Amino acid sequence: MAESQARYLALDVFRGLTICFMIIVNCPGNWEFVYAPLLHADWHGFTPTDLVFPSFLFAVGNAMAFVMHKYENQRDSVFWLKILKRTSIIFLLGFLMYWFPFFREAEGGGLEPRPLEEARIPGVLQRIALCYFFAAIVLHYGSRRFALWFSVFALIAYWILSYFFGDPSDPYSLSGNAGLKLDLFILGENHLYHGEGIAFDPEGLLSTLPSIVNVIAGFFAGDYIRRNGNSYETISKLMIAGAFLILVAFIWDMVFPINKKIWTSSFVLLTAGVDLLIISILIYVIEIYHRRRWASFFVVFGRNPLFIYLLADVLITIMSMIPVKDSNLQQWFYRDVFGSFAGPYLASFLFAFFFMLLNWSVGYVLDRKRVYIRV
Repeated sequence: MAESQARYLALDVFRGLTICFMIIVNCPGNWEFVYAPLLHADWHGFTPTDLVFPSFLFAVGNAMAFVMHKYENQRDSVFWLKILKRTSIIFLLGFLMYWFPFFREAEGGGLEPRPLEEARIPGVLQRIALCYFFAAIVLHYGSRRFALWFSVFALIAYWILSYFFGDPSDPYSLSGNAGLKLDLFILGENHLYHGEGIAFDPEGLLSTLPSIVNVIAGFFAGDYIRRNGNSYETISKLMIAGAFLILVAFIWDMVFPINKKIWTSSFVLLTAGVDLLIISILIYVIEIYHRRRWASFFVVFGRNPLFIYLLADVLITIMSMIPVKDSNLQQWFYRDVFGSFAGPYLASFLFAFFFMLLNWSVGYVLDRKRVYIRV
């Protein structure tokens, strides 16, 4: 395997692991019966599930490290056309994904369009689009040193804004955080996520600022690998950097708690540090230890990550709409298939695992046919 292909293999596996785990945690058979590690932290704190989204952003930056240098000797118009097109498509796909299925039952019977006035605007893909957009600008026009100082500034600035514009009694609370105030002012209550009991969006506008740093961290890791190759020295330095970020994260946690839902600066450092350790381990196993056979399963996800993520979300929505007996197709699988021989927690997990394999099978067919859907 050529060196460049090997590097992309580790990246594909990292992306694949992220998408695989993302589907499992997003699609349990029943949300009332989910093992604790497969749930986000209630507020402050950290679970394995909290690592999924920042890892996706890290992978975006990692991939950018292998393409951004191509724009260095091209006109600005080429760069802007590419990032504007990609940002717009990803953002629009995310918006449509939350608006789907576009219709709802009308009060008098029949169907009516779901009103745009109630559509959620922020979201996972929307944040990926915005982070990609701003990170691309920083990395294209600024040096690596500038990108580093921008990251430091973004994390500290977010801390200051969160503290001084949040509720004085508890600036990092659900109802008192500064991000919520900004989202309510600009977007309004109807366009936010309501799953926390109030109108609050974990992918809101203000917390997008520190999440850009997750992309930049991924870029730094990918760029270092691209420049220095896969060696013990590369792995050791990535691991040292990861351990350092984790240490700083826990120190910062004392005054700015680790929190995924408001994407605190300490959360950024913790997740970036863990991702550096994971990518280091993958490079060692795949490129140095030459154990690659197991990786093919995750490569299927990693080569069509955006498509499979969208497929999973749309498919689970469709399954919840198909009536079966006194419920729907999703609940039938959970209750009557897996629940026929397993307890509620295990049955819920088995459905999520089955659903992940279902999406993997689609990705496998695409990979066999060499169909890779890019934006």
